Amino acid sequence: MIYITGDTHGNFARIDTFCRRMETQKSDTMVVLGDAGFNYYRSVKDDGAKKFASKFPITLLCIHGNHEIRPQNIPTYKETTYHGGKVLYEEEYPDILFAVDGEVYDLDDFKCIVIGGAYSVDKYYRLDRGFGWWPDEQPSDEIKSVVEAKLTALDDKIDIVLSHTCPLRYEPTEVFLEFIPQDTVDKSTEEWLGKIEEQLEYRKWYCGHYHTRKKIDKLQFMFEDFDVLSARKGPILANKNPPVWG
Repeated sequence: MIYITGDTHGNFARIDTFCRRMETQKSDTMVVLGDAGFNYYRSVKDDGAKKFASKFPITLLCIHGNHEIRPQNIPTYKETTYHGGKVLYEEEYPDILFAVDGEVYDLDDFKCIVIGGAYSVDKYYRLDRGFGWWPDEQPSDEIKSVVEAKLTALDDKIDIVLSHTCPLRYEPTEVFLEFIPQDTVDKSTEEWLGKIEEQLEYRKWYCGHYHTRKKIDKLQFMFEDFDVLSARKGPILANKNPPVWG
């Protein structure tokens, strides 16, 4: 079974609870829609999260967010294939996988393309305080070209899109932070996704990033809720108050 959830930011207790309730197995997959939080500190704090999550009876497939280091920039990561697409993993944690942008995965007979990354609206807050921020948080021109070429090869048809942020016209403006002027926010990734969405024939689009739950047209925002990855089925479990790990 393929399950899906939103950003975790290093707090995996809700996934632990979910796995226990659903009696999952390592053959099952949990897609995390970015900002998993495994590679934020580059210290023993990251190791603690990985050791905790690696014990879950499920395989994690993480999309790149904006509040984490790209695994391509970490020398311990190696490449393998999972459900027909390239993924990155560490030998010590073989069941914690990172999807590669532009790869297409065959998940429960759905063809799913992955498009990670976003702009951090708290960029300057982080820089001022020495917190983690990475200049390659958004898709590069090279990544965009890979994604576009893959979709062109598929005649701009795909079952499901798995992204961190969303096409511009679907931005959930109701959850925007009032103290952050929107004219200071780089929306180039959302604009690009908007162009893709306009010409793409797809069945469902999942994204995270905004810390909200919402469905509009064929797009679904996810945060602390869970769903079965599908273009048809509804949510199976919503844990609004997950226990805090740590």
